[in-house]
Amino acid sequence: MKRAEAVTRSADDSAALDLDAYLERIGYSGSVQPVRAVLEAIHLAHATHIPFENLDILLRRPIRLDLASLQAKLVAGRRGGYCFEQNLLFSAVLQRLGFSVTQLAARVHYRGQPKVPRTHIVLLAEVDGASWLADVGFGLEGLLLPVPFEAGRESRQFAWTYRMAEAEGEWALQSLRDGAWSDLYSFTLEPCLAVDFEPANHYTATHPDSRFVRTLTAQLPTPEVRYKLRNRELILDRGPTVTRRTLADDDELLAVLAEVFGLSFPVGTRFGYREDAA
Repeated sequence: MKRAEAVTRSADDSAALDLDAYLERIGYSGSVQPVRAVLEAIHLAHATHIPFENLDILLRRPIRLDLASLQAKLVAGRRGGYCFEQNLLFSAVLQRLGFSVTQLAARVHYRGQPKVPRTHIVLLAEVDGASWLADVGFGLEGLLLPVPFEAGRESRQFAWTYRMAEAEGEWALQSLRDGAWSDLYSFTLEPCLAVDFEPANHYTATHPDSRFVRTLTAQLPTPEVRYKLRNRELILDRGPTVTRRTLADDDELLAVLAEVFGLSFPVGTRFGYREDAA
């Protein structure tokens, strides 16, 4: 019997998930019981195997959020994706394994810019009588492991540290950097359905003011270093130290996408990013 057949199916469309193919994609062969250790292990495996990237947007391809399309792209196609793709797929996986999951809409606080629409999805998972913030699709300084959903409780994740903060009914995920806490994004606890993210997905993938329309990004974290590609700038973030180098041309960019991020495209592929949008 396949591992997927040994797991009780939930009542939603996660029953259509090819769990075996997903687990192979993230290199995971451990337990699939709905307990905290499994939540942490699968979260880490997903975050370190499926890159955060927006390349289809720059190739003028539509971003589909139905489960069949997510599996075809991120699992069978061995591609990455951005938050809606990553976390909707991960939500289906967690539900299939028997976790209780709530999908929430978040507002990103990016580099101190003015408030933006709620264009991020996060997950609240219930396990062993406690709540955990799960998010495999943030990029930037995103989580490697779930964070306990408890105000002020620090979560050390290799070289990076996070905590939840709460004020007047709104929660924020914060990151500790250079001795100071900063908000990564904020949200309320109003549950959302997958269809609620379609307008935000359309905005993020098509609006001229969306940075995903203007800037190429590919990111893949490991416990030791976060690899980030922004247009032709390759960044290696080790927590205490950050190094950068500029790629010579678009041919080297294709080589780095393949070698560092596992994203292969035909020779001569060119992405429609703006050099001044990094």
